Amino acid sequence: MILVVGATGYLGREICRRLIDLGEPVHGLVRASSDPVVTRELESMGVDLVVGDLRDRGSLDRACRGADAVISTASTMRSRQPGDSIELTDGTGQGELVDAARAAHVRRFIYVSHSEHIAAGDPLTTAKRSVERRIRESGMTYTVARPTCFMEVWLSPALGFDFANGNATIYGSGQHPVSWISMMDVAQFVVRALVDVQADNQTVELGGPEALSPLDVVRIFEQVAGRPFAVHHVPVEALQAQRAAATDSLQRTFATLMLGVATGDDIPMQDTLRTYGLRFTPVSEYARQAMSS
Repeated sequence: MILVVGATGYLGREICRRLIDLGEPVHGLVRASSDPVVTRELESMGVDLVVGDLRDRGSLDRACRGADAVISTASTMRSRQPGDSIELTDGTGQGELVDAARAAHVRRFIYVSHSEHIAAGDPLTTAKRSVERRIRESGMTYTVARPTCFMEVWLSPALGFDFANGNATIYGSGQHPVSWISMMDVAQFVVRALVDVQADNQTVELGGPEALSPLDVVRIFEQVAGRPFAVHHVPVEALQAQRAAATDSLQRTFATLMLGVATGDDIPMQDTLRTYGLRFTPVSEYARQAMSS
């Protein structure tokens, strides 16, 4: 049995779907307060739901019992609920999950972290690196996936890339390449890592098949849309000021991540894609899909 923690998130659901399609028995950790529409979707896929919370060690012990592998994609960044914080959920809670998995004699642990280069010194990165160390020291076979910027997040209206209306917010000059990656491809890698011994005890930086500057991305979307975009730049100095003025860990983390995008994150992927026999989505393909949806 495979336990997916973060099953109600977009990435977690896609991982569940792929595992179910392969005939794997999947348990999904959900909160009592999780969106019932999403939990019904998981159940309709064939996922067995387990109620628990990263802040409740007892529930993690129960969830891990009988699991052969644990996959964790959970983060409070997109699913914050009362009582959540980066320190408690992404830090302490994920660490407790690692300990619960080890105590339950789980064979394999796969953890979705984030890129080595996209951020530094912020609360989320501090939490994730701490969890990574705990995993490496656990004695379980592990894979740490470190994806860079998700296309579905950073190239979406939620963060100012409003392709439907031809408006694009660019952090910094927009000239530094980023290896934008699709969440679908992160899910593809995670599922492959479950069975590929080449992923055993590896930390793998993940990006898309090409590194493109944000301005290059705008040009691709303009070509697909057949019209020019209005581009608005947020200066690096404004992002630095935003980080300095942050009053909580979430605000500080968002500002740091935006600064990371402004400075770029080029991840050479040819060897990784060849090693694992994968094909990842180029930005042009994502643009066509996004514009047609």
